[in-house]
Amino acid sequence: MTNTLGVILAGGLATRMGGGDKGRLALGDTTLLQHVVDRLVPQVDDLALNANGDAARFADLGLPVLPDSIEGFPGPLAGVLAGMDWAASQGAETILTAAADTPFFPIDLMSRLKEAGKDGSGLALAATKDASGKIWRQPTFGLWPVELRDDLRNALNNGLRKVVLWTDQHQAAQAVFSGKGIDPFFNVNTPEDLKVAQLINESSV
Repeated sequence: MTNTLGVILAGGLATRMGGGDKGRLALGDTTLLQHVVDRLVPQVDDLALNANGDAARFADLGLPVLPDSIEGFPGPLAGVLAGMDWAASQGAETILTAAADTPFFPIDLMSRLKEAGKDGSGLALAATKDASGKIWRQPTFGLWPVELRDDLRNALNNGLRKVVLWTDQHQAAQAVFSGKGIDPFFNVNTPEDLKVAQLINESSV
């Protein structure tokens, strides 16, 4: 039985980048999205992409493309639900999600989230701690039990959009990560962010 499937969340509108598929932007000798794929593949049993619009534009990746089942671009929870439904059809128990614009996330994301959630519902989110000690949750990076998909569907249909409001209802655990000089969940929202990502990538090669 397949245990954990990966889902890359790329269903947003990328308005701060001028629209389009942000994950297709170049980073080093490849793309933002390919960096995410390369980091996620070793951590899961299979992988899919949550994206809306014409799925054929991602044909080169060779991944299943999962559109939101809730209309109106309601945010990352809709992508999580699409991933859960796909995973249920594959007989999987959990999904691991990662954002398509976050190319440096931890290579031990899966193991750390699984450890964090083992004594509760199994639901766990990544988090980081800043210099002041404040914890910042990273709600697009999580381990999600497929058995919660109908509860999530109902919440979305009732208008809930904020990830942490739903995860708090299910006592989500946290795995707190720290980076070596950079935020491991640094994401590319603007052209300026992409320049920073290029510098980070060059320094790590």
